[in-house]
Amino acid sequence: MLKDALLRSGKGLETPGTTRDIEASIGAHTADSEVCDDHFVMRNGVRCAGAHLIVDLYQASRLDDLAHIEGTLRSCVDAAGATLLHIHLHHFEPNGGVSGVAVLAESHISIHSWPERGYAALDIFMCGNANPDACVPVLRQAFGPKRIAVSEHLRGQGAA
Repeated sequence: MLKDALLRSGKGLETPGTTRDIEASIGAHTADSEVCDDHFVMRNGVRCAGAHLIVDLYQASRLDDLAHIEGTLRSCVDAAGATLLHIHLHHFEPNGGVSGVAVLAESHISIHSWPERGYAALDIFMCGNANPDACVPVLRQAFGPKRIAVSEHLRGQGAA
């Protein structure tokens, strides 16, 4: 069922980036008289597959530290109450940037960093009981950005 929820797509509604709590968690979904646990959530009064946060870190540090980035992704997973399946990171040379993903049972967290510019771009998409908003304070603590921008896209609204 989780695999089915992750494969669903649809047009979402972008909302201004603020940190919010998930209003309700997993619910039953009725399709063809079959009740299944589809991991869709209720967020801001909207039934959707989950929240996809786009996070930009500006004037951040330690964006070339592979071990620090891996530890931060693990901390994000723990804070969000998500289930880690796999982490894969790649360290680029000569600038030291990092691209990678933490694959979750609830979806993913990805990062792409440009340490020479003090910038990192992250995607945090989670469904079910996981709380993607809980990752933002972890990122703020880990990378100490002077500015952080968060926007939210509710995924799968048309499928709900």
